[in-house]
Amino acid sequence: MTLAPAPAFAQAPKKEPVDCEQVKCIALTFDDGPGKYAGTLLDTLKKYDAKATFFLEGQYVKSRPQYVKRMVAEGHELGNHSYSHPDFTKSEAWTIRSEIQKTQDAVKKAAGVEPKLLRPPYGMADLQVSDIAAEFGMPMILWTAGSQDWSTKNVDAIQKQTLAVAKPNSIILMHDWVKQTVDGMPSLIKTLQNKGYHLVTVSDVVKKENLEPGDIFPVPEGWEK
Repeated sequence: MTLAPAPAFAQAPKKEPVDCEQVKCIALTFDDGPGKYAGTLLDTLKKYDAKATFFLEGQYVKSRPQYVKRMVAEGHELGNHSYSHPDFTKSEAWTIRSEIQKTQDAVKKAAGVEPKLLRPPYGMADLQVSDIAAEFGMPMILWTAGSQDWSTKNVDAIQKQTLAVAKPNSIILMHDWVKQTVDGMPSLIKTLQNKGYHLVTVSDVVKKENLEPGDIFPVPEGWEK
């Protein structure tokens, strides 16, 4: 009996790392995907040699695995955003663990890797969520500012808001299921690059923070661990 070889998952060639303490960096992050416009977004990112971080929901990974495979192959970063987007602070521990594990499994099946970052749904976390994130070896990543794309759903408004909050080492919240976000991405990326920004992954931006599993960044006001 001859066993078929395991599937190969090609990854992008390693580029020289960007030192975000020496140059202007910004991390665009996309939640709730992969959305149905993810392919177009990936085409744009590739065209402009920009990297991003995708916080994926397992239910959509399962239905759109081809995009997840592309994300890895093209050098983007993957994060875990639960399987079905419940509020973890209102969930039992077993539910949180299941939501995280099912997404880890779905991503590994799709792309041969497991996410190393967790973004809890709605950005909601407490000490129980922190402890469970630590069990999975993951720091939790929130955002420094949002594009408000899910609300405005307007290309000009999304770009105006994003540029208004863009600062060195910003982590911007966006969504690849919002068509207007994807439609406006070429113009937004060109504008950011013309302002001197390198579009990088979250891990590039937070490298200097030396985050441990269970840590949260940025630290919410009043957070104690």
